This record gives sequence, structure tokens and C-alpha cells, in this order.
Amino acid sequence: MKITELFLSQERTFSFEFFPPKDEISAVDFGINVGQLMRLSPSFVTVTYGAGGSNQHKTFDLVDYLQNRIGLTTVAHYTCVNASRNRIVEDLNHLQTINIENLMLLRGDPPKGEEKFIAPKDGFKYASDLISFVDENYDFAKAGACYVEKHPEAHSFEEDLANLKTKVDAGADFLISQLFFNNSYYFDFVRKARKTGINTRIIPGIIPITAYRQIERFTKMSGTKIPPELAVRLEEHKDNPSKTYQIGVDYTIQQCRELLANGAPGIHFYTLNKSRAAVEIFESL
Repeated sequence: MKITELFLSQERTFSFEFFPPKDEISAVDFGINVGQLMRLSPSFVTVTYGAGGSNQHKTFDLVDYLQNRIGLTTVAHYTCVNASRNRIVEDLNHLQTINIENLMLLRGDPPKGEEKFIAPKDGFKYASDLISFVDENYDFAKAGACYVEKHPEAHSFEEDLANLKTKVDAGADFLISQLFFNNSYYFDFVRKARKTGINTRIIPGIIPITAYRQIERFTKMSGTKIPPELAVRLEEHKDNPSKTYQIGVDYTIQQCRELLANGAPGIHFYTLNKSRAAVEIFESL
């Protein structure tokens, strides 16, 4: 089923992001965690693409497994990285043959060792170009990404919103935000997006901090800011893993409740392939 069709019957969606397991041991662990999350009957799941397109075949294998063996509505991430138009056509034709109807279309990060993204030969430089190509040639439902605190490469919030409007005008059917911890950024972002003429569904992407070491990783990954009150509490208990975990989960439960109470059209959980925190949070909503 296309996610756009799902929206007709679900005002709110609850979904999970996975990434392909790196080895057999990780695959066993992944299977256990997916089993736990399946009990929650998610609206859909998404599967990421490796940095530089490095694990493309694993992404395709996993979306095939989740869509056709497990029966989950699955969204395949697809990026511009190392993808010529011929390669894109080949890949998307393959995804069609395995019953994938939904794509998350991204520019992608520069290949390992490169600081700036360079469009591949006969490929695309921006996600909006990829979205436009897919919109003109295929019948997938198309998701785009957004940053409620501004894309790290954008010079201003206004520039970022203008770029996002281009992405939506190119054919993005809905948006999923990168992670954030301060809901005011999300609400402000949605208001400004609407004023810009972006009327698609904007689903907040959420992740709990379950270990102190994740703080630096998350802030570097998307440029997000950790609220001072949360940072202080985590710092106080950084040597107590169980306490840190509970602080992070409790904070995320309250964050999700506030989002939903104020009109957010669902929650997209970045699971890091772990089920425990996602299950606790989901069951508390």
C-alpha cells in the first residue's frame, strides 16, 4: 500500500526506521527486535541506505524481506550518491518487482573521505531533482526529509525552507523530520512551512537518548540541540547507564505526548535497530 493511501484512513501514523544489519550476529539481533516492534502494528517502516550507497544490496534485501516476508508496508531509502540515471532506473525497476511502492528520496551524504557532495556523472545534485525524476517516471509515493533546526549546509532558515518548498513542488508527497529534542523547533518549523506554501504532512522524527555517549553523536549527526535541562540531568547521571536510559526514555515519552496533543500527525521512531526503548515509549502514548 502507498503511504499516501494510508493517510486517507490514518490521521496519525506510527512508524520505525531500521538500517541493514552489518553481519550475521547483528542479523539475529535485528530479527528479535523487529519481532518485538511488529507487536505494535506500525503504520509503516523505513530502511536506510548506507553512507555512500555502501550497503545498497543489503537495503534492497531487507526491504524485500520486510515487505514480502513479514508483511510490513516498507519505505526504501534511495539517494543520489553514485547513482547515474541508468543506475536509478535499474534500481527503481527492481524495487517495483519486489512490490515496493514507497520511497524516501534523499541527496545523501558525500562518499567516505569527501567533504562536499558532488553530483555523479549523469546523476543528480539535489534531492529535489531526484524527486522530480521519480515523479515524472514512476508511480511511487515519495517521502522527503526536513530539518526543523535547519539543514547544516543551509546558510539560513529561510534558504532551507525555500529549498524544501522546491522539494515539495517537485513531487514529495510527505515529509519526515530529522531528529530533534525541543518541540518548539518543530511547531515553529511547521508554522513557517505552512506560510511558505508547504502543505504536505510533516511527521516528526524522534529518537531517545539512551546512553550518555549518544549526545555528541546526535548533535553532530544532524546539528540538533539538546535542551539544557535534559543535558544537565544526563550529565549528572552519566556514570549510571540504567538511570541515563530511563531519563532519556521518560523525556521522549513526554516529548511525544506533547507533539501528539498539539497536532503532530504521528511519530517516526529512529530505532537504531533496537526495540526496548521504542516499545516502552510507544506503549506509554
